[in-house]
Amino acid sequence: MVGRKKGSDSLTPLELQIMQVLWSEGPSNVLHVKKSLLPNTELAYNTVQTMLNILHRKGRVRRTLEGRAYVYCTVASRETVLGQAVRDLVERMFGGSSEELVMSLVKSRQVDLERIADLGRKIAAQEKGEEDE
Repeated sequence: MVGRKKGSDSLTPLELQIMQVLWSEGPSNVLHVKKSLLPNTELAYNTVQTMLNILHRKGRVRRTLEGRAYVYCTVASRETVLGQAVRDLVERMFGGSSEELVMSLVKSRQVDLERIADLGRKIAAQEKGEEDE
């Protein structure tokens, strides 16, 4: 069975869920993260603590001791981490070709051509705005 390489920088689904909590809630202790995870996610306190420690070892969160509990906060913004995940996906699944990703979305009907055209207009407007600055 082929799995993630040990020490990989990519986030597991549970790690990403925990990061989402920290991005939306701000610095939090283990109990707060546990309570803020998706309602149907019933994890033991120790499991959440272990996952936060793994994220700390990966350099994805920072922790400070407040009283008797650590408070965890993210090191990178949501945009940075998600951008890295998308680059990794494009590299692994589409040989580095973002065009292939877009074509796959069109072929699988996850996005239609009208939406692609709308996104093209938004991108052009954004680039024009950046040139004016």
